[in-house]
Amino acid sequence: MLQLYTARNSICTQKVFITLDEKKLDYEMKVINLFLNEQYSPEYLKLNPKGVVPTLVHDGRTVVESTLICEYLDDSYPANPLIPNDPYRRAKMRLWSKLIDEALFEATREISFSATFREKLREMTPSQRETRFRNVGDPERRARYMSTYEHGVDSPYVFQAIAHFEKAFKSMEAALGEDGPWLTGASYSLADINLAPYVARLEYLNLLDLWLGGRPTTQAWWERVKARESFSVIDERLTQDEKDHMWKHGSAIRERVAARLKEYLAA
Repeated sequence: MLQLYTARNSICTQKVFITLDEKKLDYEMKVINLFLNEQYSPEYLKLNPKGVVPTLVHDGRTVVESTLICEYLDDSYPANPLIPNDPYRRAKMRLWSKLIDEALFEATREISFSATFREKLREMTPSQRETRFRNVGDPERRARYMSTYEHGVDSPYVFQAIAHFEKAFKSMEAALGEDGPWLTGASYSLADINLAPYVARLEYLNLLDLWLGGRPTTQAWWERVKARESFSVIDERLTQDEKDHMWKHGSAIRERVAARLKEYLAA
C-alpha cells in the first residue's frame, strides 16, 4: 500500500503526483496543513524529522525527499520506466535533478514567497508571524523567509532566484537543441518530471514568458510536457481560487522581476 503525505500546492509533491500517474499506481493521499503547522506535529515528525512534505509510506516503510521518492517508485515498479537504462543518460537525468534540488527548489520558493505567501503572512498577526518564523527549524531557511517577507522582490535571495532560473533555462535551451526532444534525449524521464512543477509555478504566477521569450526550443518542450495526460494532476489539484491568487500576485511583481532579470543580464 502506498500512502503519500502532501500539502496544498506543494511543488515537491507535484513531481511525485506526476510520477505516480505515469506509473499508473494507486495511493492514499494524506494532506498536511503547513499554515496550521501540522508538519511539526510529533506524529508527523516521526515520519519526516525535517517537518517537510512529501513523505511516502510504502507497506510501512518510509521514504522522504521528493527526488528520492520518484526514483524509489521507478525502481519498485518497473513498468513504464522513467529512468534511462543507458548510464550516461541516467547521469544526465540526475544532473537535472541535482540542479533542481540545489538551486531551483529554493529559487521557486523565494519567487513564490515574494508574490503569494508574503501576502498570506501580511494577513497574520505579529504573534502568528513570529510563531511561523520560529517554527522553521533551519536558521538559513528562516533567514530567507524573513528577508523575502521584509523586502519582497528586492530581497537578495529573490535576485539569486531570478539568476538561477536564467541559468537553468539557458542550459535547457542548449541541451534540448543538441539532444531533444526531452532533457535526456528521445525518452521522457524523471528529469522532465522533476522540472515540470517548477516551470508550472512560474506560469501560474504569470512570469514564465520572462525567461522563455526567445527560447523556442524550451517553449516547445514545455508544450510537450503540458500535453502529457499525467501533467493534468497538477492543475486538477489546485482550486480556481488558488490559481487566481497566484496569477494576481505574480502579475503584481512581474514588472519588478523583469527589471531584476535585466539587472542580472547586464551584470
